[in-house]
Amino acid sequence: MDSSIVGLVIHLIFLAIGVYLYLFSRGLVQAGTPETRARAESFRQENATWMRYLGLALAAVMLLNLLFDVQALFA
Repeated sequence: MDSSIVGLVIHLIFLAIGVYLYLFSRGLVQAGTPETRARAESFRQENATWMRYLGLALAAVMLLNLLFDVQALFA
């Protein structure tokens, strides 16, 4: 497998992590069981600010990396 495709896949995975982190910090993603949901909500309320910023930053950087990877594939 070509290294540029491996990089593209890795950047896609990190983009998904950034989007998930942002959505979790906003409260749009919930866990399965009620006990897990309560613990996750408690954690989210305590750490929402830095998770929101980290998720946005990670998603933005990975989106730019994806654009550069796609540009390199077609060049």
